[in-house]
Amino acid sequence: MSMAEYKGKVKNIQDTPFGYTLSVIGGKWKMVIMYLLAENQPVRFNDLKRQIGVITYKTLSSQLKELEADGMVIRKEYPQVPPKVEYSLTDKAETLLPVLEGLCEWGTIHQNN
Repeated sequence: MSMAEYKGKVKNIQDTPFGYTLSVIGGKWKMVIMYLLAENQPVRFNDLKRQIGVITYKTLSSQLKELEADGMVIRKEYPQVPPKVEYSLTDKAETLLPVLEGLCEWGTIHQNN
């Protein structure tokens, strides 16, 4: 389905495929997390935190839990001391990588204009 099919018919954005997509990857950090996981997976929690920098531990944890609940991130916990947890993208999330690439290409073209 395309955006044109919804022209003039949208009463609530959440009822559209676009709204669903935004509910899964919207917000300040989810695409950043997915981008970093795509570049380096699997990634440990503290490594993600270090790569993002300005995100709080609570926010990162919350965003990862939401991505996991939406089927976008796999959390693998190793039974050891100290605890070791790694995150990676699911096959479902990998289908969004071309969209992220498109955003990167757009940024390359328009960043310095």
